[in-house]
Amino acid sequence: MQQYPVRPSHRRNLDLEPLAAIARAHFEHVAADDAAVTARWGAIERLVARPEGRTLAVDLAMNPKVPEAVAAETIARYNRFLEDATGYGAKERARRLRKSATAAPGA
Repeated sequence: MQQYPVRPSHRRNLDLEPLAAIARAHFEHVAADDAAVTARWGAIERLVARPEGRTLAVDLAMNPKVPEAVAAETIARYNRFLEDATGYGAKERARRLRKSATAAPGA
């Protein structure tokens, strides 16, 4: 499970309805229950996204045995989903995750 920080201007996306709408824009087979949004598309066998405080928790199961074109499109859709949901692009998310990883051991 990966925790992604959410930009303050995008925290409204942590409600399940907006999160489900964002998932529907990028994936198929989207379902929402009381706690999480699940989806599938391409190489993503199961994506579970749920709000946890000020972060978005994402549990992802991928199928590595898909054609390269499907894998590339899956990664692109996943990155666009995360950018729409969190407000941070791929480079900024990576920078924030590295910063939190280096801060965590000393905390």
